[in-house]
Amino acid sequence: MAPSSSSPAYAKDEKVLCFHHELLYEAKVLDSKVKDPNDKKDGYMYKVHYKGWKNTWDDWVPQERLRKLTEENKELASNLKKDMDAQRRAATSKPSITSHKKRPYGSDLTGSSARGSEERSSAVPQAPRGTKRGREIEGIDKPKAPIEYIFRNTRAKAKVPNSTLTQQLKQEEGFVRRPAVRLFIPDSLKSILVDDWEKVTKEQKPATVPSPTPVTQFLNEYYESEANNRRPGSADADILEEVIAGVKEYFNKSLGRILLYRFERHQFYEVHKHIESGHGDHAGKTLCDMYGCEHLLRLFVSMPDLIAHTNMDSQSVSRLREELSKMTQWLAKRIPKYLSTEYEHAGQEYLESSKNGS
Repeated sequence: MAPSSSSPAYAKDEKVLCFHHELLYEAKVLDSKVKDPNDKKDGYMYKVHYKGWKNTWDDWVPQERLRKLTEENKELASNLKKDMDAQRRAATSKPSITSHKKRPYGSDLTGSSARGSEERSSAVPQAPRGTKRGREIEGIDKPKAPIEYIFRNTRAKAKVPNSTLTQQLKQEEGFVRRPAVRLFIPDSLKSILVDDWEKVTKEQKPATVPSPTPVTQFLNEYYESEANNRRPGSADADILEEVIAGVKEYFNKSLGRILLYRFERHQFYEVHKHIESGHGDHAGKTLCDMYGCEHLLRLFVSMPDLIAHTNMDSQSVSRLREELSKMTQWLAKRIPKYLSTEYEHAGQEYLESSKNGS
C-alpha cells in the first residue's frame, strides 16, 4: 500500500460521505489524528458526526471509510441505498412459485451465474470432429482467476465455477455466510441485458466480434477518467489499478465458461482459434481485446457468485462493490459509445455449424 500523505486528506468541519457498514452517509469531520504517532506513514483517523444522527454515534474511522462529497459519490450513495432496500424487500417478500419458463440472462440481476442458464449449460464450445478437444480453451480446466489482481492484500484465490458447481457449492455449509457483492446494476443496463438475450437466443444474432469498442478500450478509458479523482501514489489509486486488472483477468477466464449463450459457442471457438494461432490480425490479442461490453455486463451480473467463491473479508468485498458500482454507473452514462454495436446476421453456414456443435 502506498504511503499516506503527511497531512490529513480531510479538513476539520469538512462535509464528507462516510461508510457505515455497506451504506454511505453524509457526515462532518470533527477532528483528525495520526493512527500511529511513531509512524505517520500509517495514515490518519477521523472523528466524524453523521448528519441527522445523535452525537452518541460520533466515531473515529480510518480514512478508507471516507469519500469526498461529490455529485458522483452522492449518486453512488443513493444507488447503494436503493440496492439495499431492494435486497431487504426481496428477503421479506413471500416466495412465489418458481416458473419453469426460460428467462433471459440477468432477469434476476442480484444474481447467480447459474441463472438464465437455458443456453449456457456449458459455455465452452465443442471442437470440430476429427480434431483434438481443446483443453487449451479458456475455461475448460477450471482456471484460477487470482483475486489478488483486485485486492492483493486479501491473499485469496478464485476459481471460475460452472453452473452445476455453483449449485453444489450453494448447498455447502457456510457458503451462504460468505460475503456477497450485491452489485448495483442501473436500470438502463438491465434493459440492455434483456435485449442482448433476445437478440442472441431468439433472433439468433451474435454480437459483432471483434467489437469496435472492446472491453479493453472501455476499461482503459474508464481508468483514465477515474484516475483523475485519485491522488497519485495513494491507496485509492492502487486499488483502481488492481480492480481494472482484476476485471480483465476475470473476463478472460470466465468468458468461455459461464458468460456465453449456446448460440455463441461456435463464434467463440473461431475467435479463440485465431488468437491461439499467433499470427494475423488477432496475434497477441486477448478476449478483452475482441469482445465488447455486452459480454462485460454479463460478467458484472455473475460477480456475486464469483466473489463468493473467494475468502475475501467483508471490508474488501464492500470496497470492491463500491469500485464496480462506480464502473457500472460510468458505463450507464455512455451507452451510445460502448453498447450500440450492431448484432450480426449469422448466416446459414454459421447456423448449420451451431446446430452440429462444431
